[in-house]
Amino acid sequence: MPESSVWWLLAGVAVAVELVTGTFYLLMLAIGLAAAALAAHLGLSTALQISIAAGVGGCAVLAWRAVQRRQPGEPAAQANANVNLDVGATVQISRWNPDGTADVQYRGAHWVAIHRNGVNPGAGAHRIAELVGNRLLVDKI
Repeated sequence: MPESSVWWLLAGVAVAVELVTGTFYLLMLAIGLAAAALAAHLGLSTALQISIAAGVGGCAVLAWRAVQRRQPGEPAAQANANVNLDVGATVQISRWNPDGTADVQYRGAHWVAIHRNGVNPGAGAHRIAELVGNRLLVDKI
């Protein structure tokens, strides 16, 4: 069996395992294996093929990590509107208690609302920013 076929089979196995596990890094390593297969087609030595597989695969992994680091991360679950449907909803607060809490009627139930540290609370409409335990952390609209 030609060396290039071995490299193509290894690349195919890496892609198949990536599809099963969802590990995107295996796809980057498969790119390195495909580069080694191309090197085998060119007739380069086995040592050079292995070096190309390691170099191209490693560089692809590092490039993907650099791309991932530049993207903003997901907010915490308690502040993520995709996880918690209360985030982004509005509530009316008529008055704040001296301890920095407010009693709120929301979704037909009694809730305790709190404000961010360093913010002077005021009456009126507020948007739910996140849930802190069983309290609503709100921001003034």
